[in-house]
Amino acid sequence: MKKIEAIIRKTKFEEVKEALLSSDIDWFEYHDVHGIGQSRQERVYRGVQYSTDVIERVAITIVCRDMIVEPTIKVILSVAHTGEVGDGRIFVSDMIDVYSIRTGENGDTVLRDKK
Repeated sequence: MKKIEAIIRKTKFEEVKEALLSSDIDWFEYHDVHGIGQSRQERVYRGVQYSTDVIERVAITIVCRDMIVEPTIKVILSVAHTGEVGDGRIFVSDMIDVYSIRTGENGDTVLRDKK
């Protein structure tokens, strides 16, 4: 089992969400996050100066079986890509175990991957 964590642009979230649901990922977690990027400049919008240090993004977390890790990553890469600085990152880590609170079962059979 793997945990996939993707940090993407807020403007790309709806597209990524629909692409994940279309590719049989039936559960994932997401939340708004703020980060500090490499860009350190001030910008002016309608006479108001603001800093570009803090970047608003969406973090998506998916826990899945090993066999669907690569297809899931490919979906995120293809849909979230703009080619500009700040497109985000994808992190993949090993999961030791998973438990169903309702049934008490454990192991990757608890995950309901359709593939």
